[in-house]
Amino acid sequence: MSGTMSTMGSSGEGRRAPVAQRSRTVVVSFLGAIVRPMGAWMPIGGTVELLSQIGLDSASVRTAVSRLKANGWIESEARDGVRGYALTEQASATLAAGDEVIWHARQPADLSEGWCVVNFSVPESIRSKRYQLRSHLAHLGFGNVGTAMWIAPARMQPAAENAIAELGLGEYATIFVGDYAGPQDLTALLYASWDLTAIDQSYRDFAAKHEAQAAQVEKQPPEPREAFAMYMSLVDHWRKLPFRDPGLPTELLAKDWSGPAAAALFGRLVSILEKPALAHARTYWEL
Repeated sequence: MSGTMSTMGSSGEGRRAPVAQRSRTVVVSFLGAIVRPMGAWMPIGGTVELLSQIGLDSASVRTAVSRLKANGWIESEARDGVRGYALTEQASATLAAGDEVIWHARQPADLSEGWCVVNFSVPESIRSKRYQLRSHLAHLGFGNVGTAMWIAPARMQPAAENAIAELGLGEYATIFVGDYAGPQDLTALLYASWDLTAIDQSYRDFAAKHEAQAAQVEKQPPEPREAFAMYMSLVDHWRKLPFRDPGLPTELLAKDWSGPAAAALFGRLVSILEKPALAHARTYWEL
């Protein structure tokens, strides 16, 4: 019986995990795209109601909010007698740090500036920090060029230095900046260091999903409630994509690289949907 119960529990957790993950990502998108323009504060009731309009139930929203509070992203704050949450300095800084990437896409690096290479050898006794550094570098847009060796355009040197310093791994890491001298073909090396094919496909998938929508809203702008739902879906889909893109020099990418076209499409939709989406959200701040 215990084995059956264990199996059932695992299955239930498996079903809940994607829901919880989606709830968290949507709420984070909501914080960046809606809450910050509204003064970095959100009413609890209005937030639950708004997010229910895009498919999140009350329990999921409250769970996601509780986790964000536990992680130091939001803190309880009442305004004019209305219970709500304010963004913390930590959340505001994190969201602001991603703005240039999310809203303006990662611009291609200049090939003449060279490359930043990070190499590290972290002792087994602190291997958890080794994994953290790998994760940090990957999130920053570094590609894995070999065992404990990561590469990115030279402009990423300060970000690498910060990641290493934050983890206290300065004595175990080395950073080099310079030109690539060969002998391997550089484009082939880069395509092996990042999954650029998958990144390109993610841009293509984004365009396939939203191109018809752009033509539709350009022809007939949606009502505010519909614009809000479209805008949140758009931002939540897009915001993960630029962070995967290392912004490599254009001349090293395939000629049909789809990043710029996808970024332009995102911009077209934002220019139409953002204003009515915020207008719709604002009515729930005024309840």
